[in-house]
Amino acid sequence: MAVKELFQLDGKVALITGGSRGLGLQMAEALGEMGCRVAITARKADELAEAKTHLHSRGIEVLTVVNDLQRFESIPGLVDEVLGLHGRIDILVNNAGATWGAPAEDYPDEAWHKVMNLNVNAPFFVAREVGKRSMIPRRAGKIINIASVAGLKGSPPGMNTIAYNTSKAAAINFTRALAAEWGKYNINVNAICPGFFPSKMSAGLLDKIEDTIVSRTPLQRLGGDEDLKGPVVFLASEASRHITGQHFAVDGGSIIV
Repeated sequence: MAVKELFQLDGKVALITGGSRGLGLQMAEALGEMGCRVAITARKADELAEAKTHLHSRGIEVLTVVNDLQRFESIPGLVDEVLGLHGRIDILVNNAGATWGAPAEDYPDEAWHKVMNLNVNAPFFVAREVGKRSMIPRRAGKIINIASVAGLKGSPPGMNTIAYNTSKAAAINFTRALAAEWGKYNINVNAICPGFFPSKMSAGLLDKIEDTIVSRTPLQRLGGDEDLKGPVVFLASEASRHITGQHFAVDGGSIIV
């Protein structure tokens, strides 16, 4: 197989959770540009409509599904919609997530449960549904969990995000455990660990600590709009067929210093 062919995704079906904006939309765009038929899901219909218009303008076929992944009972219906249109799901990107800032000693119960439900429980339930109904029967699939470098270390000064850090560490070991169990079905499971990227989720925090973060990053910058596209295409394609259970930091080197 030619090297270019290893990266092509023509005709594949990709489901991206939290795909209506930010990093999720960037990854949907990347997969679509490489030939995927894309399905994106999010809570807000207006944001999904904007994302659909954006992707269509780039010639990308897209299905949008309004869905709240914290309502776990709705997940089978989400998968129904994608399978009903496309018949299979080849690539799952578990991207939807939440964070909440508060000192550990005062952390609200509702905040802890919200972050864990969306960052840990929902990715498992989505992967279980997609695996059981599409990837395992077909003996093929790529699952990409969006974790974070926050799952590899404690919080830097100015951040009190104990639930987020804990949940992203769980996402990394969830990736390892699922990869070990589903390798026999020819399903690759890997994680991407972004560093700081400007987004709606990080906007308020970055206003306060951006200079500090950049100064401690070897490449001296935050993540940009193109920086997750290559990694997600690599992990979704045959180029990564002998890689599973791994986590890739995409952080400008911040984790090494």
